[in-house]
Parts: sequence; C-alpha cells; structure tokens
Amino acid sequence: MSTEINPMEIAVKVQNLSKSFGNLKVINDISFTVKKGQVLGIIGPSGSGKSTMLRCITQLETVSGGSIMLGNEYLVKDGVYAEKKVLRQIGLKAGLVFQNFNLFPHFSVLRNITEAQKIVLGRSKEEAETKAFSLLEKMGLQDKADYYPFQLSGGQQQRVSIARALALNPDVLFFDEPTSALDPELTGEILRVIRSLAEEKMTMVVVTHEMAFARDLCDYIIFMDGGIIVEQGEAEELINNPQNERTKAFLSKY
Repeated sequence: MSTEINPMEIAVKVQNLSKSFGNLKVINDISFTVKKGQVLGIIGPSGSGKSTMLRCITQLETVSGGSIMLGNEYLVKDGVYAEKKVLRQIGLKAGLVFQNFNLFPHFSVLRNITEAQKIVLGRSKEEAETKAFSLLEKMGLQDKADYYPFQLSGGQQQRVSIARALALNPDVLFFDEPTSALDPELTGEILRVIRSLAEEKMTMVVVTHEMAFARDLCDYIIFMDGGIIVEQGEAEELINNPQNERTKAFLSKY
C-alpha cells in the first residue's frame, strides 16, 4: 500500500481523514490505499474509530476533513463533498455488511435482496430475482428465499446481508465486524463466505476481531487505536511480529 500505486489499480484511497463528534475527535489524520483485488483488514480495540471510518467511506457519516476516493472519483476532497448526483454514483461502488445484519424484518429473504436492485438500479422484478437466486445459491441458502429473517439463524441472516450487498455489484465490499454477533460455530460460516469472495479477487475492507482470520486472509492490516493508525503492514508480518508496543499489547490478548 505504498504511494507508488498505479492510479488505475486504486479501489479506495483515504487521505488525512478526520471525524469529530462535537469536541471528540474519533478519527485523526488517517491515510491508506487499497488496491483492486486486495483484502484490507482493520483491527483495534473498541472505540478506536474503525467502524466510524467505514461509515464515513460508505456515506453513513460525514467527514470533518480529508479526502476519500473510490476508484478514480472523489467522494469528498479536502473536506468538500461532490455534488449529490456524483455521490449517488460513487455510493453504488461501495457495499456495506453490518455486524447486526440490518435486514428488513417484514420482508422475505428474496425481497430483502431484490428491493434495492429494483429501486436503486432500476432492474425489473425478473432481473432482480434472477440475481437474488444466483446469490442465494452461492451462499448455500437457495431453499430460504421465502423465509423471513426471524426464521433464520444469525449465520444465515448474515449470509443474506452479504448477498444483498453483492446484489448491487459493488466494486468494494466493506464488512463491519461481520461475525461479532455470532457464536463460534456460525462465525465459521461467514468466514468461509468471505474467504470464497477473496479467492474471486473481490476487493474487501474487513473490520474484524478474528486475528487468525485476518492473518490468513488479508493482504494487509491496519491497527488502529485512539483514532489513528498505530501500525500497518503485510498481514502475516504484522500479526506474527508486531513492532509497536501498543500493537504487541493488543495482540497478546488473542
């Protein structure tokens, strides 16, 4: 993730990003780049700014300063946002999978996956359902199309939420601690899905507390604490041989 990256290879570029809530600075001058096809892992203690950063990139929060680029387009440059039409187009490049699934409880599994396709992408009912069934099969849920979220396990709900994000054909998929609401057995289900997406060279940014998974799956890892990047590096090297004392202390708990 050096600065010597071909601009055509850039999927996400964050420069000097900051975010404050009143007087509380949650993110302070963060910069990093993700190449197309890469998996970036973001680790760190609770309250370190990881989720807020994802929310800024996916337009769920507004930044206080800095720049965010998706592909070759600026979402925000030096704290100034692009016009609404551009923001909408850029927003389609980013898919977000929440830690608590965020499925519509009154929609069936099928409708959870087709609704945004029809509204956001203007796909016909037939096109949207064809895409949805294809993704449900990929997730091993082809027999759950008519179920409602409450009828599914947590792992199944999270797989539906991944299918919903993929249905919009994002360039980058962001995961905000996708296994934190799951027990260990169900966690394995989701990690296998993310691993399969990595094998397909899906560009992903994964906030996670699964250190072995981050080491084995991610290309690169950022360790955040107190709203800053404390240490970053190749995944295996950072997890197995951290250099910063704060990183060492954090990883010693795993």
